[in-house]
Amino acid sequence: MPVESWNEARLIPTSGINGAEEQERRATSALLAVMTAVREYGRALTKPFGAPAGTVETYIEVPFELAERRLFPDGLIRVSRGQTVWTALVEVKTGSNVLVAEQLENYLDIAREQGYDAVITISNEIPAVAGQHPTKVDGRKLKRVGLYHLSWTQVLAEAVMQKEFRGVADPDQAWILGELIRYLEHPRSGAMEFDDMSDSWVGIRDAVKAGTLRANDKGLTEVASRFDALLRFAGLSLGRQLGVEVTPLLSRKELADPALRTQALVVELVEHGSMSGLIKVPEAIAPLAVTADLRAGTVTCYVDIDAPRDGRPTTRVNWLVRQLKEAPATVVLESHAARARGHGAAELLRVVREDPSVLVEDPSKELRSFRVALQRPMGAKRGRGRGSFIDSVLGSIDTFYDEVAAHLKAWSAKPARMRSDRDVSVEDEVAPALTSTAISSQDEE
Repeated sequence: MPVESWNEARLIPTSGINGAEEQERRATSALLAVMTAVREYGRALTKPFGAPAGTVETYIEVPFELAERRLFPDGLIRVSRGQTVWTALVEVKTGSNVLVAEQLENYLDIAREQGYDAVITISNEIPAVAGQHPTKVDGRKLKRVGLYHLSWTQVLAEAVMQKEFRGVADPDQAWILGELIRYLEHPRSGAMEFDDMSDSWVGIRDAVKAGTLRANDKGLTEVASRFDALLRFAGLSLGRQLGVEVTPLLSRKELADPALRTQALVVELVEHGSMSGLIKVPEAIAPLAVTADLRAGTVTCYVDIDAPRDGRPTTRVNWLVRQLKEAPATVVLESHAARARGHGAAELLRVVREDPSVLVEDPSKELRSFRVALQRPMGAKRGRGRGSFIDSVLGSIDTFYDEVAAHLKAWSAKPARMRSDRDVSVEDEVAPALTSTAISSQDEE
């Protein structure tokens, strides 16, 4: 038998997983053990929740008594530094299992009684807004104990960024973290990716196409929330590849009240048949805008960038075209002139490469900005795979960033140069009779 067909022994095997309970237990134990073994990873996961930088201890299925009942949270994390001790209970769900409010409220009560700091949940549910919890609980139980959530996608993204980009000091610990990544990426681990636009997707999609969608239609809010969750998942996936934190870009009001963002998407769907959002990539030239047009059946990604502040209009267009040497010819460029109303001139990149003047409607007006966009067909299916809405959005974002946005750089003015004797022209020379007898910086040496 050839060696290539042998299965390599793994530190965290996926074989032998029988049922959801075993899946959750193994995922919990693997994650918490690696958090203890790999100091940098344990720190990365617990720091956002207020844990100190110290020694991480983890336990699974710790028994507690609550109102004469014996309860077993999936895990417990304790971080110690000197006299400071931070403790959190952990509840884990894998696969399509969702968190239950009653169970979380019981754990919040236990944490309050024990003087613990937090309850952390981990599941495949991805909140539309970072920091938002996917399960609503009694707010009174959160006065002394924090409730935080991690999606498995976020757990995996953090592991990849720590190992591949930030680095792990100890080679053996880096290998251990790599084994966790292998495990979480396996389909049998239960750490699934975003894979469903909800039961309401087909009905909402068809109502948009038929022009019958109304603001009070059942499932509309759910679809809007799932789109925002999809953008967050897209950011985590892209960030995992780039080694940076990629997040949806929301206003302060939307961050403070996520319901405002959902309502805005609902209005957009009803009035325009589309859903849109912004994704922020560190060091990118501008936020990446994503619009899914359910009426037209397209996904459009674009960035709006400032034009250079000097040079003729065609010179400014050429500045942009030079940066898009490797971009698809189907990219659409749109120019916007100063004091111009409405849409500006727009043309395919392949046409602008041949004739930059097609983006100049009025040579006397200064070009102020450009829009660079890429449009692709939108999938219709609610799940994952070929022809799905989710994959069409994810593919559009990845392609646009890789082939377009990543190559764009902001214009910067050339620094001023010191004037030298060679810069003095004949016109600058002054008749001797008109020169001052006082020494001046304008005098020749």
